Amino acid sequence: MLALDPAAPASPSPLTAAQDDALSLLTQVLDIYAPRDVLSVLQAAGGRDWSLPKLTRIRSGKSAAPALSAAEVNTLQTLLPSRPAHYAAPAFQFVDLFAGIGGIRRGFEQIGGQCVFTSEWNKEAVRTYKANHYCDPYQHQFNSDIRLVTQPAGLQDEQAIYQHIDRTLPDHQVLLAGFPCQPFSLAGVSKKNALGRAHGFECEAQGTLFFDVARILAAKKPPFFVLENVKNLKSHDKGRTFAVIMATLDELGYDVANAQDDGLPDAKVIDARHFLPQHRERIVLVGIRRDTGLSAGFSLRALPALYPAQVPALHLLLEPEPDAKYTLSPTLWHYLYQYAKKHKAKGNGFGFGLNDPRNLSCCVRTLSARYYKDGSEILIDRGWDYALGETDFRQPENMARRPRRLTPRECARLMGFEAPGEARFRIPVSDTQAYKQFGNSVVVPVFAAVARLLLPLIERYQQQNGQ
Repeated sequence: MLALDPAAPASPSPLTAAQDDALSLLTQVLDIYAPRDVLSVLQAAGGRDWSLPKLTRIRSGKSAAPALSAAEVNTLQTLLPSRPAHYAAPAFQFVDLFAGIGGIRRGFEQIGGQCVFTSEWNKEAVRTYKANHYCDPYQHQFNSDIRLVTQPAGLQDEQAIYQHIDRTLPDHQVLLAGFPCQPFSLAGVSKKNALGRAHGFECEAQGTLFFDVARILAAKKPPFFVLENVKNLKSHDKGRTFAVIMATLDELGYDVANAQDDGLPDAKVIDARHFLPQHRERIVLVGIRRDTGLSAGFSLRALPALYPAQVPALHLLLEPEPDAKYTLSPTLWHYLYQYAKKHKAKGNGFGFGLNDPRNLSCCVRTLSARYYKDGSEILIDRGWDYALGETDFRQPENMARRPRRLTPRECARLMGFEAPGEARFRIPVSDTQAYKQFGNSVVVPVFAAVARLLLPLIERYQQQNGQ
């Protein structure tokens, strides 16, 4: 059964109050949650004899929704995000491009920002996004493919395209974009090479999407942007890809924080291990429009001052009684063990990542989008007796103590979408989709810190421009 949000309002929120019939409310919920999950919630509200076939027909538009009781309306409203209090007087507006499940957005909402435009093409990610982020239909636009905005059909003239972008996108002070990283990642490049396909900016499907971001920057000229990508973006194609990106941003009139190599570790590469027990390096590009005069002195080297005093231990993120389905099967555990043993003998570093939650300094490997396949990069030790040794692998004691993968809820905590011990982040999708979404996301506290570092400049810009 779906968990209800105890913080949700008892009366209609601005989002649902604007809808004048039951169909709109029920459709919103059914766009996010599976009919069987909605059924369980409605049945818990009591009264009507709901059925799965009936909800399925309503979801497909083959049947109209009946009038809902007050209890049913209130119950459905608890499944939708409530309006953030600061939206009544937001400090600034921002757009969320290639949004995924909204990891970067959460950091900028925490400092008082209002999201006015979201773009995300993956339908499953959109379900999770809408389950957790308020999307006012009157003050927020939701877009699927950003190229519908930046590459409008029938327009070839550059200025006409820029005018179209300017009309379509709401004004904003901060542009956020975790533009697709597959063409720039080591794994993505290897896969495309093996398939004989192009990568980087030659990959028409994804690699050129940075230029769609550039078109928006050229058309809307927001004073600030924050872009995110994998660390390997810097070295892709012997550095030429990154050089083109930086040259493009410079040509558009933006200063990028810590753009120059000063001989120190690159401040643009931020490791999530300073915030949560996960080694996850990402490159973060913070841009400030040059003509604002605000870029002087801004540096990501000030970020360590915002690190938490103590990184939570891994065991604090774990559920006390995870379902047995997350324990590896004997067949999978045997395969992973033998695979790692074979590569260890060859001197390779391939193998599973076994983590002892009793180790207070444990830092897990990077959670990836492929985690759903076997969970091998982050396995939780369930008490294997190491004294038995490798030769006793097939002993019953070892098979009884097979490790387990993280649950989706634990992934949410490892990525910072909720605090240890909480269960407030809604996961309306399957485990497979959830693993993909968290593996493709950002670590929220990292971008919350970046947002806090940038906030004084945003406030100065707003004051200078009377906003």
